[in-house]
Amino acid sequence: MHSLRLILKNPRYLAPAMAFATLNVLMGTWAIYIPYIKNKLNIDDGDFGTAILFFGLGIFVMLLMAPSLIQKINVGKATAIGLFIFMILFLFPFVATSYVELCISLFFVGTAAALTDISMNSLVSEIEKEDKVHIMSANHGFFSLGGMISAGIGTWFLPMVDIPVYHMAFVICMMILVNGLLFKNYLNYSVEKIQKSSFSFKQLKPVFTLVVIGFFIMGSEGAIENWSALYLENISKAEEKYFGLGFTAFSLTMAFGRFFGDKISQKFGSTNIILIGILIAIIGFINILMVDLIYSIIGFALVGLGFSGIIPELYRIGGKLPGVDSSKGISMIAGAGFLGFLFTPFLMGKISDWSTLKYSFVALLVFSIIPFLLMFTIKKR
Repeated sequence: MHSLRLILKNPRYLAPAMAFATLNVLMGTWAIYIPYIKNKLNIDDGDFGTAILFFGLGIFVMLLMAPSLIQKINVGKATAIGLFIFMILFLFPFVATSYVELCISLFFVGTAAALTDISMNSLVSEIEKEDKVHIMSANHGFFSLGGMISAGIGTWFLPMVDIPVYHMAFVICMMILVNGLLFKNYLNYSVEKIQKSSFSFKQLKPVFTLVVIGFFIMGSEGAIENWSALYLENISKAEEKYFGLGFTAFSLTMAFGRFFGDKISQKFGSTNIILIGILIAIIGFINILMVDLIYSIIGFALVGLGFSGIIPELYRIGGKLPGVDSSKGISMIAGAGFLGFLFTPFLMGKISDWSTLKYSFVALLVFSIIPFLLMFTIKKR
């Protein structure tokens, strides 16, 4: 909790943490209204999965462009610009009047989200190096906290909201106000100039197992963000006021785990944390598949707790592999995670079309079992 105290006491650290929170405040608000948007446009699960694929494509396109943009305009300005564009663009999926408009709007939301995500992670990395502090895990905790707060509050007010775009507009205005007061604290940060180097598949071999695990875990995170409300609506048969509770529970436990992540990792080690985390997530998915609303919400909470430390620990291992440049190892894991985020929600929509959404969550259970088995090969090495 030392890093959390640092952030809360110093505007220099609070400003980027609020950027992390804002990104998921909007995603959490989006998550609770997915059933509404799906019904409004009269689209099925497969169509919605394809729409989310466009969001992932936007992320992937910006993943290729972001490093050069950050170098040109500096990481502080890139964070601010990406964040404010992201906030404005996220109104458009709510006002889309056709399926095509929804796909196009989600593509551009994805590009802005990716620019913000890459920029703010690079920004925190620069702050850590300059100030000799460790606040990355806590910043990711703020990201999860943002999703928890927005989905939780939004679910509470959901029955009272007649026009969801008004709710989203209000949230965006509040986030613009808060970030507008803070972004001056990081606006002038820049990153070191990076020499370009050619990619070789030989670089992938030592980090391949970590890349596969990152693909499955981040893909599952993206799937829960986009499909948890629909699962509670269609499979658990929850009332409308409970639609957002799955994502709320997931975000709450993920935030909790990330705020304590650095300390726990020092005590037990990265590989043990990942193994235990995946095991907890497997138990969580089994609970979700029991269908009952209470069991499902508990399941989402367990998955969030299990997943909370996995990606930070993958980065930690990837940055210390013998014979592999730390930046290349971490970037490969991050790239695989983005691909998982792109592919998995789309796959879930297709599985739901072929059978039911419950079997889509069976696929997520399998996506956790595979990394669990792979981790034993890393632990052995």
